[in-house]
Amino acid sequence: MTERGQASLELLAGLPALLLAALLGFQLLAVGHALALVDGAAEAGALARAAGREAEPAVRAALPGWARGRVEVSVHGGRVAVELRPPSPLPGLDERLEVSSVAWASPPGRRAR
Repeated sequence: MTERGQASLELLAGLPALLLAALLGFQLLAVGHALALVDGAAEAGALARAAGREAEPAVRAALPGWARGRVEVSVHGGRVAVELRPPSPLPGLDERLEVSSVAWASPPGRRAR
């Protein structure tokens, strides 16, 4: 086999590994970005709760459009918990991944302990 043919064969064999590495890299970036978003959204919800407003609309307003349909918000007293499913290029994986964050705030009229 010639050197040129060998190099072409090696390139062809390496492409699936390169594609898999790129997909995994993208997934890691998507999860990291989602974690940063969910932290800010939980804080926005807690600040709204401390001001006497509803937390869920504040959480959703703090997120970009693609994330608003992928988020779950729960509020118990001053605790605001936010869970977000990051996007994934791999089918079915986005349903299994989830990042979450919790923020606390004292509702109006209550002192923090």
